[in-house]
Amino acid sequence: MYRKQLLDCHKRIKPYIHRTPVLTSRLMNDITGAELFFKCENFQRMGAYKMRGATNAILLLSEEERAKGVVTHSSGNFAQALSLAAQSLNVKAHIVMPSNAPKVKKVAVSQYGGNIVECDPTIESRSFAAGKIARETGATFIHPSNDMNVIIGQGTAAMELLEDYPELDYIFTPIGGGGLIAGTALSAHYFGNNCKVVGGEPYEADDAYRSFHSGKIESNSTTNTIADGLKTVLGDKTFPIIKKHVHDIIRVTEDEIVIAMRLIWERLKIIVEPSSAVALAALIREKDNYHGQQIGIIISGGNVDLNQLPF
Repeated sequence: MYRKQLLDCHKRIKPYIHRTPVLTSRLMNDITGAELFFKCENFQRMGAYKMRGATNAILLLSEEERAKGVVTHSSGNFAQALSLAAQSLNVKAHIVMPSNAPKVKKVAVSQYGGNIVECDPTIESRSFAAGKIARETGATFIHPSNDMNVIIGQGTAAMELLEDYPELDYIFTPIGGGGLIAGTALSAHYFGNNCKVVGGEPYEADDAYRSFHSGKIESNSTTNTIADGLKTVLGDKTFPIIKKHVHDIIRVTEDEIVIAMRLIWERLKIIVEPSSAVALAALIREKDNYHGQQIGIIISGGNVDLNQLPF
């Protein structure tokens, strides 16, 4: 079932997204002892893989639903993705953003035509505000990660990577709400050749790691991480896929995230946000376990506030 959904989705969203490039680096290979292939979703429209899922979700709405608009809550990248996807398809987008969301992301949402509603920086207040807008306007709520149409859309990045490099042994992704890793795991399962998926997560927001090992969805009491895109928790759509299809989840420190981010900037010559660097940080942390393997790394996004660089 998911195989066909992934294929149909890729065909559906193709006119609205970029097929992003894959970069390699001999130096990165030397550092990790593996052969790395970086899928650069920082070059995606609006600067992150989330354009894929947002576009798919809107395209699957009826004409009547589209006429009433869409609503989501997001600290940044999905806010931008839904705004741009909605603008591309002539649909109104209401975006609930926490008051502490990066300014650069708020500016981008406005530029993409999203109607921003600010709320307190908690999951509860985000959900409440989005629900209120949905009730008042009739807009369809689209969750940033816990929505199968979004998950399938996010999986097309790994699908493209596997089309280009079908013999990958592993694909590493960051984990926030789990939409990217769940979609990646489905693509690896259906289109890979025994390709396994590994997630990277900050120690400071390690709910997915704990959920993976306890067998039930855990939450975070604090999320004091530089990786602002990974502060959300797993949902009832993402978690079962992760439990079934993800090979491992590796936690990393804040220092390891900064080192990996700097490495990507310096060696690949590309701009990535801290959340993107978590996947590489996870591989570097446990590189001895992946020696000699062919490894894809999803660079999830490049929407970074240049006034808030950690180096």
